[in-house]
Amino acid sequence: MKNYDVVVIGAGSVGVPLSYRLAVRGLSVLVVEKLASIGQGQNKAAIGGIRATHSDRAKIKVGNASLDVIRRLLPEYGQDVDYIEGGYLFPAYSEEIARGLKQLLPLQKSFGLNIDWIDADEVRERCPGILAEGLLGGTFSPEDGHLSSLKLSGAFHRLAMQAGVDFIFNTEVVGFEVDKGKVRAVLTDQGKVSCSCVVNAAGGYGRDVSLMVGSDLPVYPDSHEAGVTEPVKRFFLPMLVDIAPDEQSDNYYFYQNAEGQIVFCITPRPKRMGTDRRSTSEFLPMVIPRMLHLYPRLRNIKVRRVWRGLYPMTPDGKPIVGFDRDVEGFFHAIGMCGQGLMLGPGLADIIALAIAEGKEDEEVFADLSPYRDFSGEELLK
Repeated sequence: MKNYDVVVIGAGSVGVPLSYRLAVRGLSVLVVEKLASIGQGQNKAAIGGIRATHSDRAKIKVGNASLDVIRRLLPEYGQDVDYIEGGYLFPAYSEEIARGLKQLLPLQKSFGLNIDWIDADEVRERCPGILAEGLLGGTFSPEDGHLSSLKLSGAFHRLAMQAGVDFIFNTEVVGFEVDKGKVRAVLTDQGKVSCSCVVNAAGGYGRDVSLMVGSDLPVYPDSHEAGVTEPVKRFFLPMLVDIAPDEQSDNYYFYQNAEGQIVFCITPRPKRMGTDRRSTSEFLPMVIPRMLHLYPRLRNIKVRRVWRGLYPMTPDGKPIVGFDRDVEGFFHAIGMCGQGLMLGPGLADIIALAIAEGKEDEEVFADLSPYRDFSGEELLK
């Protein structure tokens, strides 16, 4: 195999757009994927939401960068990913939830997020038929949206191929060749690939890859289930996120996609740790009553299918992004906490600039450092 400037491990939500951005900066790039094609890990399990609405400086910055990339895909690159800029809406039915959402607004706005509180009438206008009883209002970020995760992965793959990126599939990384503290090659079950830089973008298996160079980073996957309904005539645009917990779950969220289907997901309590991706019988009984209570208009729509994906979580709910401090040329881009789809396009530009030109975004790299204090937790994960 030939020598490459950069080998990216993982052809998913981060690895594919990153490979493209590295290639257009003039680097030779190989993407190594252990599965059969692009997006077969957690990318195809993503429900498609893309937002800058976070409560963390770095994630807001990266989220805004991602949205900027997504908006330009169709007009500038001819790539249609079914993007709809419908916004994210967090409704509040208790004073406690309303107070918490309002308290976040000054912080979010200080980091450049376009978000504000809207009253109950506007919530009902944007989501006709939503539960009116007890509705106090909510926060709404109009520049967020949703898209097709499969089409997004395909779009970046086409762009990467056009830019000269090589891909090899059904190939597993088994180790690295490190000489005098610098990475020299990637060892796979198909042979050795020489390179000057490696990016670990292995998603739910990112910690396993980092351990191969002696870095034990805190990435622990847990599983979430999602579903999709039959298509119906559009009746609302935003992604609705209800953050009020109950005994079995924390937040849940859903939206109506470009084809009119309702796509939905829930965060179970306690977390389902591990990498088991088999669908369960508990998902629909957990999420459907909550969705119907919030939005009774959903009651006659049939569910078509369900699936399960992994959230590679970190203790503080933020990704791990940065160079390894012991192995020169090894870069970590893991622990996306189930948000690789929405952060990947923005991170691609930031990481590519750091690798190709040595220019690091100080805020992002400080906040998402592999060696930060993980004791905190983002308030709006």
